[in-house]
Amino acid sequence: MTDAVDRWEALRQRAREGGGAERVKKHRAAGKLTARERLEALFDPGTFSELDPFVVHRATSFGLAERKVPGDGVVTGFGAIDGRPACAFAQDATVFGGALGEAHAMKIVKVMETARKVGVPIVGLDDSGGARIQEGVQSLGGYGEVFFRNVLLSGVVPQISLILGPCAGGAVYSPAITDFVVIARGSGQMFITGPDVVRAVTGEEVTMEALGGADAHAELSGVSHFTSASDRDAIALARRLLGYLPLNNLEDPPRAEPAAPPESAAQELAQVVPEAANAPYDVHAVLDRVLDPGTFLEVQEAWARNLVVGLARLDGRSVGVVANNPAHLAGTLDIVASTKGARFVRFCDAFNLPLLTFVDVPGFLPGVAQEHGGIIRHGAKLLYAYAEATVPMLTVILRKAYGGAYDVMCSKHLGADLNVAWPTAEIAVMGAEGAVGILFRRELEAAGDGGRAALQDRLTGEYRREFLNPYLAAERGYVDDVIAPAETRARLVAGLALLATKRDDRPARKHGNVPL
Repeated sequence: MTDAVDRWEALRQRAREGGGAERVKKHRAAGKLTARERLEALFDPGTFSELDPFVVHRATSFGLAERKVPGDGVVTGFGAIDGRPACAFAQDATVFGGALGEAHAMKIVKVMETARKVGVPIVGLDDSGGARIQEGVQSLGGYGEVFFRNVLLSGVVPQISLILGPCAGGAVYSPAITDFVVIARGSGQMFITGPDVVRAVTGEEVTMEALGGADAHAELSGVSHFTSASDRDAIALARRLLGYLPLNNLEDPPRAEPAAPPESAAQELAQVVPEAANAPYDVHAVLDRVLDPGTFLEVQEAWARNLVVGLARLDGRSVGVVANNPAHLAGTLDIVASTKGARFVRFCDAFNLPLLTFVDVPGFLPGVAQEHGGIIRHGAKLLYAYAEATVPMLTVILRKAYGGAYDVMCSKHLGADLNVAWPTAEIAVMGAEGAVGILFRRELEAAGDGGRAALQDRLTGEYRREFLNPYLAAERGYVDDVIAPAETRARLVAGLALLATKRDDRPARKHGNVPL
């Protein structure tokens, strides 16, 4: 019995040592936690249960027969996060640089299958150099098995990826399929091909950080959803994020204690949105006065800033928020904003998160680059996402709602359940100046240079009074009510409570064809 216990203890200790003391020391010197330390920080103290700690690879080529480490470079298991169950895996960069081989992949697949069967979120803590070259096609097959599970789990259980080290090649596609990607600034990078390959193929000189670092993917590519300062910050963010989400697509999100903004907030709303239609303002000032204080967690904050999306709570209920932001590009919808909004709306719909939409949109961003870049196709993604959604949807029109963008931003016509407008709302095909220029073109030309300006001012004022208001839409039931800004939170809370039991059947189909 002693020999058996000794062998067990030796193997277990070998697994815990990872790539050995020297590699662990170097890893920590870079400001990074070990794989096991990351999992200990992710799960509630004492709740982590490891799976497959004794798994080793079966490869023999290129000296691998003599290089076997229990666990094979990835730690997998389950535990509790704020008292709720979850699964996770953490790649160990001290073992083969975190590179994925067949056994490594099968461990990840196994814990993903566990998450699917029991209906709990899965968190991947990624730190991998990509495919394990020594194992050849078996590594590629392993990646394929992981990718397949990512797709299988998509919309079934929440999937979160934390990029805590360099992730190259195949290592980036699994995170890209998951619901949220968090990159640690300075240590996490994502790229298909690294700087050396880029230099060899294109001649471009670029650093790893500039090519695929946290800021590049947060501001330029939109690949990441959050940026963190360190491993621990990324893990804390993942824990917070899961607090808004249900365990799976068959459950409702967890409720928290309601918290209301200060009493003055409701009255302040009337001053937040300027009377002048072209005056900019930051829509965060509206959100701060409507949502439960301190609960708004913005998603992709640095990318497509003309559209704000994020998770929050309203009267303790988890909600998804989408809002045009006139502080950037006048709040127009462009290619990246449409894509950002569509993906977020579809996520919320998949996981039973009601959608609150705040509208102040003058239309789609014009320009040759936008048209040739496919604004029609990309804008249709957002339209499709809203029309497809069956969760409770509540819309507040703050100011402008022009043209096709009025329809796209969760209008009654796309299935919104409760649409209200402020008295400042302007619901029309286009703004007054443009409309007058088209409708009265001949009259303006006949007026000549001397009288044109005065006539245009008069006609613009008349058009604005007659058509740039919420009442024509309200007369037709496209807007359910016109409310005072101070009523906004109360009306949304009441609407959300009513819609909590909403059921909406759609025609049976395999799946729709999103205009990707």
